[in-house]
Amino acid sequence: METLRFGYEYFKKNILAAILAEVLSFLGIYAELLLPLLSGLLIDFVIRKGEVKPDSGGIFHFLLTGSFGEPRTMQLFLAVAAAYGILAILRIVLIYIRDLIQEWIGLKLETKLRYMTYGKLMELDSATIAEYNSGELLQILNSDTIMFKELFSHRIPYLGDSIFQLVMTLVMIAGINFSFLIIPILLMPLLVRSVLDFKRRARENFKEIRQKSAELNLTTQENIAAVRIVRSFHNEELEKEKFNRVNSDFLNARMKQIWLSSKFDLTFNTIKQIAYISTIIIGAVLVIQGRLTVGYILASSTYVMRFMNNITSINNHVFNMQQQTIAGLALKRFMEKESRVPENKEAAFRCDTPDIEMKDVCVELDGQEILKHIDIRLPYGRKLGIVGETGSGKSMLLKTLVRFCDITSGQITISGHDIKDFSLDNLRKMYSFVFQDVFLFSNTIESNIAFSRADIDERMVTKAAADAEAAKFINALPERYKTIVGERGLGISGGQKQRISIARAFLKNAPVFVLDDSTSALDVHTEHIVLKNIYEHFAEKTLIITAHRFSSVVDCDEILYMKDGMITERGSFKELMELGGSFAHIYRVQQEQNADEVHVGQAE
Repeated sequence: METLRFGYEYFKKNILAAILAEVLSFLGIYAELLLPLLSGLLIDFVIRKGEVKPDSGGIFHFLLTGSFGEPRTMQLFLAVAAAYGILAILRIVLIYIRDLIQEWIGLKLETKLRYMTYGKLMELDSATIAEYNSGELLQILNSDTIMFKELFSHRIPYLGDSIFQLVMTLVMIAGINFSFLIIPILLMPLLVRSVLDFKRRARENFKEIRQKSAELNLTTQENIAAVRIVRSFHNEELEKEKFNRVNSDFLNARMKQIWLSSKFDLTFNTIKQIAYISTIIIGAVLVIQGRLTVGYILASSTYVMRFMNNITSINNHVFNMQQQTIAGLALKRFMEKESRVPENKEAAFRCDTPDIEMKDVCVELDGQEILKHIDIRLPYGRKLGIVGETGSGKSMLLKTLVRFCDITSGQITISGHDIKDFSLDNLRKMYSFVFQDVFLFSNTIESNIAFSRADIDERMVTKAAADAEAAKFINALPERYKTIVGERGLGISGGQKQRISIARAFLKNAPVFVLDDSTSALDVHTEHIVLKNIYEHFAEKTLIITAHRFSSVVDCDEILYMKDGMITERGSFKELMELGGSFAHIYRVQQEQNADEVHVGQAE
């Protein structure tokens, strides 16, 4: 029920349209249930010349009053046929309008659910999102939203239709002869037991299907993203085996579903045939006793079969509801996830010239200290370089500045205000971030550069590309800035991707530039020009740059050397070289390696 309450919050705006659709559906069903009575009337008073009594024809007795023709006449046949046609057309029109309304409701609900889940994805912090693999996220944002909207737009209404038709069928049977109710009453306990058992087993089966589907999505997505790695390691056969294994697991889960459905269908079809034969027997006895006409036998057997078919329909709806409620439960749990980085959305603080300060900042994740007692003062316009070993905490330090991750203790302030007093939107607008792991969207180079400012003038895009040393290779492409780059930037080199991402940051033109080891794929000469452009064209901006290549930070006002989450050395380039510590040692080693590479290149 909690899953239904969760879905109702998104569905309730369409409740009036849903009620209208259900009313139309009930009217259409009632029209359809009247048709067997007309068929019986046709047999008894057109094909056969039955005796007209006060209760003959039931609701359609008015056709037998003589105004529409005497029994066994063409006039009566046409009257009955016309009534049949009117009811049939009425049912078609009503059901058609109902289907249109339900589809409209379904599309609106699906769009709303997808929008809300995507919004939640954008809202959650990285650590919370990391609890899901990409296959599970795709399942939630796509398959589960479609599945769950089906519950409200189709499955529940159809279940209501089947229950209404079941009740009305019993009323019709009782109206003909109470003797026919014996069969449904006797079979009901067996049917209910079968449905409940089927529901329980179907729910467990659908949980397995959903899990295997997520695993299949993950395997497919990983192999698409890592196709070059797979080929470079010549591991195509290994990945095929891996995919076949996951695909087979999914197949086996679906086969269990088919086996379960087939077993129930076999049981139910057997019961249905017993019910049909029993109805004919009871009807024959009543006809022999003169208590029932032949036409009513046809109508009664039709209603009994309708009753049994509605039991089947209810079972099928219940079966599908298990899959849909599981999808809804997954959506509910995802939407209830709370970000570990709470936001003060009402905060109105803004700052165009931020002075950043970190005071005794510590970060602990899963019991491990990532940052330890970090103190940094960064007035606006200052250039800060951060270097250190892999895993020293450089990237985590940058993440805390934009609250991709919250600190465990200490304080980070911007111009005297705690960063938690800023909305995430206002906070992150202050930073032009270039990530270590470059991501380019499957779009034009121009669109990737103008990602933060889609309506920007084309000249600004080309200037940003020129400042990032990307203009030359872009202009050499057949379609230049209109060139489509593939997913994750496939089709261009790592260095070219980095330059496009740097141009993207330049175009955003935020007060603080953050380069997280984002020049690693550039040669030393190109890197030097890019950094020179930052110092010249964005001299007033704050720059924070992390790097493994120490030459990248030599022109910074202050350099931090980090190890095991702590700042172990700090100062200008000159001061650190005079200190003769780890920074100076590693810098000299790197310079010697660069010199050796130059000599080797010249010798070749």
